Amino acid sequence: MKLETSLSRSIAEIKRISGNSSDVMINTFVTGGIHCALICCEGMVSASVITELIFEPVTDIPPKKDSHELFHFISENLLLSTDRPTVQDYDTLFRLIHSGFAVLIAENIGYGLGFGVQGYSARSVQEPSGESNVMGAHEGFTETIRTNMSQIRRRLKTPELVMELSFIGKQSHTDICICYMKDRVPKKLMDRIKSSIERNDLEAVLTTGYLRPFLEDGRFEIFNTTGTTERPDVLCSKLIEGRAAVLVDGIPYAIVIPRLFCESFQTLDDYAYKPYYAVFIRWLKYAAFLIAMLLPAVYAAVVMYHPELMNSTLMMLLVYAEKEAPLSILTESLFVLTMYEIIREAGVRLPKPTGGAVSIISGLIIGDAAVKSGLVSTPLLTVTALAVLSGLVIPELSPQITVLRFAFLLAGGIFGLFGISLLSCAVLANICASEDYGFPFTAPFSPFTAKGMGDTAVRRDIKKLQSRGFTVEEYHE
Repeated sequence: MKLETSLSRSIAEIKRISGNSSDVMINTFVTGGIHCALICCEGMVSASVITELIFEPVTDIPPKKDSHELFHFISENLLLSTDRPTVQDYDTLFRLIHSGFAVLIAENIGYGLGFGVQGYSARSVQEPSGESNVMGAHEGFTETIRTNMSQIRRRLKTPELVMELSFIGKQSHTDICICYMKDRVPKKLMDRIKSSIERNDLEAVLTTGYLRPFLEDGRFEIFNTTGTTERPDVLCSKLIEGRAAVLVDGIPYAIVIPRLFCESFQTLDDYAYKPYYAVFIRWLKYAAFLIAMLLPAVYAAVVMYHPELMNSTLMMLLVYAEKEAPLSILTESLFVLTMYEIIREAGVRLPKPTGGAVSIISGLIIGDAAVKSGLVSTPLLTVTALAVLSGLVIPELSPQITVLRFAFLLAGGIFGLFGISLLSCAVLANICASEDYGFPFTAPFSPFTAKGMGDTAVRRDIKKLQSRGFTVEEYHE
């Protein structure tokens, strides 16, 4: 609905739409002989900024003939704010004032002037909590989208970096920013990403999980084909490789499009160490991924169905440990893994002052009482603990590892190694079939690209990595 030319009717309509909300502030005054009103939202603007940059200059304007001459004078002679959108309707007016803008309207004119005077409280830039590193920067994204944009711009001072602001959500009108390097991202990819975002019909976007399904293929995929990061330096490296990113206001994570499976095993520290050590750490993560998923299942399958694969000494140790346990190995394993997931979830959700009680209780129940009571054997507890610990090495894949660990355990406990092999083929087929906007999720392993092995199977010297000019467009079908 367009703004009214009558100031009194505009103010009445603003009050009606807002329901006389207490935080919508309407300040009426006269400047240049014209009746005006400045609308803003309490708590979203800086009182000092709006006083110095808006009130004082605007109230000192000499007499003008009409509102059009007044607005022309303000636009041409007063700076007031670097961000000055024009407001034509009430939807835009409310979206701006709820984003920290002040909007000036006047008598006998059908539009308003917006001024960016944001002053809402925000968390300062801090070290990322989930992507810590040793040698890299200790800055992470915050909940304020413009702060996150500035962190990216500080690291990529090139006009090739494009940031496009828009908003989504019928009720929330959440600001989002699409970031990409215009000389590296295929135009077709950007058109498809923008189209996917525009097609969403969400009422509000409160976390990345609201938006990611619209950016991924609709088919069932075990792993996410879009990634997230809370580090601006990591995001910049993805942009240089030809990815696109979506920043969402109020969320300290960026969505990266597309994402490759091998990236879950890469960290920024890999490029700060010598190549031989980086290769060692990377292969350690690959091994930890397999151990986290398969170790409990393989243990149960071998002990229950394939004891001939063990030597006599190991066999006797396991027989001695398991003969006192009242439950089957499969039941024991499910019990221990379930208990761990309950304890982990309790540790995450509990308030920090009481969080220490979780570690004490879990240590007493699982580490001591369960073994001494005979409910759980020591070898099984050791195998489960090693699998759980290995899963913590790749935190980004923790949800998928947790579910697959249970799935493989059931397959191994019921069908033995044959069941594990069959489920492995199904998981591998799903991973290889996953793609996002035509980019295969398993590249450069499948389809195989020899050039990509320099930063996946191994980590070559930085000089060689810089000279290869790698972008993900090489994998685009």
